Amino acid sequence: MVHSVELLFDADTDAAVRQIWADLAAAGIRSLAGHTSPSNRPHVTVSVAEDMDGTVDVSLRPLLGLLPLDCVIGAPMMFGGGRSVTLVRLVVPSPELLSMHAEVHRVCLPHMPKGPLPHADPGRWTPHVTLARRVAPGQLPAAVALPKWGRDIGGRITGLRHWDGHARREYPIT
Repeated sequence: MVHSVELLFDADTDAAVRQIWADLAAAGIRSLAGHTSPSNRPHVTVSVAEDMDGTVDVSLRPLLGLLPLDCVIGAPMMFGGGRSVTLVRLVVPSPELLSMHAEVHRVCLPHMPKGPLPHADPGRWTPHVTLARRVAPGQLPAAVALPKWGRDIGGRITGLRHWDGHARREYPIT
């Protein structure tokens, strides 16, 4: 497991993503709607590392001043291939979102003993919100046939958290 720093949505944006999860589940696609842990919520991962020390939470607090951020949840995409894919929606990389990502990266670096995982580095990061994991290729037509599948969602990012995947625990940055 890993540690991550994640951006969280306001209630309306959160509900819009959860509706997509529900629509996918209703179409027979195992979406994140089926993951009922209280910590499971729509988010945008901005930094990932094998380990982060606990003092990162205090260091991240000043970045709350950069919130809220307007965002657009845009194009559907998939990661992976072969026997299964992960379905996601792009979070359009606005200058404000890219600036927030760069700041989170800068703040987190001293708290990552082995550094970040490369896909989270500035210039290599793809901002997205995950919809479903381990989707069989044969299920893709049902996903793209959903009525609201490709419609942009105007949203708002209002929060920040540190996720400790080892302990399966979230630390809201407040």
